[in-house]
Amino acid sequence: MTALARETTGGMLLRRLRSPAAWRETVDIFAVLTAASLPWSTSLAGIFNALMLICMVPFLDVRAFLQSLTRPICAAPIALVLLALVGTLWSDASWGARFYAVNPTIKLLVLPVLLYHFERSPRGRWIFIAFLVSCALLSVMSWLVAFYPNLALKTDSAERGIFVKNYIDQSQEFALCAVALAYPIVMLLREKRYWLAGLLTALALSFFVNMTFVVVSRTALVTVPIMFGVFALLHLKWRSIVLISATLLVAAILAWQASPYLRHTAERFSDDYTRYMEKGEPTSLGLRLEFWRKSLGFFAEAPIMGHGTGSTRGLFERVATPGGLYQASAEVIGNPHNQTLNVAVQWGVIGIAVLYAIWILHLRLFRGDGLANWIGLLVVVQNVFTSLFNSHLFDFHEGWMYVIGVGVAGGMVIRAQQAEAKTGEAGS
Repeated sequence: MTALARETTGGMLLRRLRSPAAWRETVDIFAVLTAASLPWSTSLAGIFNALMLICMVPFLDVRAFLQSLTRPICAAPIALVLLALVGTLWSDASWGARFYAVNPTIKLLVLPVLLYHFERSPRGRWIFIAFLVSCALLSVMSWLVAFYPNLALKTDSAERGIFVKNYIDQSQEFALCAVALAYPIVMLLREKRYWLAGLLTALALSFFVNMTFVVVSRTALVTVPIMFGVFALLHLKWRSIVLISATLLVAAILAWQASPYLRHTAERFSDDYTRYMEKGEPTSLGLRLEFWRKSLGFFAEAPIMGHGTGSTRGLFERVATPGGLYQASAEVIGNPHNQTLNVAVQWGVIGIAVLYAIWILHLRLFRGDGLANWIGLLVVVQNVFTSLFNSHLFDFHEGWMYVIGVGVAGGMVIRAQQAEAKTGEAGS
């Protein structure tokens, strides 16, 4: 009996190893684990992502995959990676610095892979649900850490309410989840499924309450209204826009009055600017203005091809003025905290053209209606506007949010378009 059970188990395992459907399901599981682990751990996200890519190899249709890479939505991210590699040839930085600067672009190579896979997989929603649930659990931990700081894994950090990573990453996650829920909430209300709509509304509000009373980044304060504006213009009538805008305005005023932390975060904008302009202090806003001013100068020196991959830090070292009255001018950095300038300094107008092509092509991909279109559009819009203040396409956390969000949602959109085309052909 035991031998028979072993033989049966072995036969089932062998059949699964030979089954393309079983391997695709395994890829989906590792994609879910990647999305679920991203808010908590960079290491786990990297491991699960690597396993996902490995599991795609055994039954990969090489010809179909290579053909999919010729689509502009896939070719543009690949072009930026190739530009980073070619840009090492005219850089004055050390070879170690050049290849280190290539590394942030490598994640973009995974985007075409996800587009290809989820064009064929029916389980794309699993990834979004896993990320949402993971962020909800992180929100709970954020509240616990706010009241019990000893629970934080980052014992060397003074950031309130941060269990892992940092307040910028956490705010990006919570803002994306909260605004993304607006679409299913509206759809459920139109279908009169009030209980489920109420549950999702409560979940969305929990993210906003955390950002109001625990911790929020100033980038999120700027981009959340923009993301809501995009949703309103696309999915609401003008009467609804006016009513909801009035409601949100009242809620914002109440949150402003009830949360000293929110007021302090917003007031730091003007305070940082004043201290930088009058005393040259290296405040957060002041440093960004300093980095942007110098980066524009570097771009003007080599506007077509830039200074080459990994050249940014050396350029800042060249113009730094240590020991002076204005401390902000002495700061040296390899990232100007603006995605466009980060690309422009290294690869000039050519790099800017490729970067903007990526964003524009991906925005055009999500022009339709439906949850996948909404999530994909929101991911791109968030990345575009937060990249005004950071290099979020190259940063690990926000960059992977973009790659996973656009890759999965884009694959789902293409899959739906193909299904509609087949239905249309069958009907005709």
